[in-house]
Amino acid sequence: MLERKKKKSPRSKAIPARSPRRVSRAPKRAKPKKEARTEETALSVFDMGGKAVGKLELDAALSGKEPVHRSVVYQALLMYRAGEREGTASTKDRGHVSGGGRKPWRQKGTGQARHGSRRSPIWRGGGVTFGPSPRDYAYSLPLQMKRRAVLEVLKDKAAKKKLILVDRLEIKPPKTKEVARVLDIFKLRKPLFLTDEKNPPWILAARNLRGVAVKSAKDVNALDIASHRECLMTKDAYTGLLKRLQS
Repeated sequence: MLERKKKKSPRSKAIPARSPRRVSRAPKRAKPKKEARTEETALSVFDMGGKAVGKLELDAALSGKEPVHRSVVYQALLMYRAGEREGTASTKDRGHVSGGGRKPWRQKGTGQARHGSRRSPIWRGGGVTFGPSPRDYAYSLPLQMKRRAVLEVLKDKAAKKKLILVDRLEIKPPKTKEVARVLDIFKLRKPLFLTDEKNPPWILAARNLRGVAVKSAKDVNALDIASHRECLMTKDAYTGLLKRLQS
């Protein structure tokens, strides 16, 4: 018998090894150096002309040794904003919608689905199921938490150098231009003026300026201070406020 010739398998050619690809990577950016945070131990006191006339020791509760307790501030702001809600959203359920005292059609024999009232929520013009009703969203937090929130907001203002002290806050003619002049001197954009007592002339002079508010240190809360960019207060208001918060 004739032997079949075996086909010779083609020799595998040796593939030369490839050199590994070099992926060009962008150079790493140098991390910005953290600025050293200087802890101020005193606040400058200015006159109404913007000239420093003295210094007042910064209270230990407002020093930057410890970070701002943002959780307390958040809870306080949430409480104050909840109290500002009107809560007047209201809908009518099937008991408040007028009409519907008569059964639309008889129970059997019409081929229609059974219904007992046109005020049913599945009817057009009927009542609303689980709709909102007027409610009071206000609630309260412990007094110590409210006071702590004010201190933490003041600490944040002091760290950002947005807490300004003046020796007095007087304005003889209640003119808006006088308040605008103070804003230009201290470069204020959205300030809160705090006085030790109610100051009607200053309130009258500042009420026409957008973003400017005047309050007494006895009535101020964390939301009032946090909602303004700067806080300018008198020296007496500063000491009185700290005394009230730490009592």
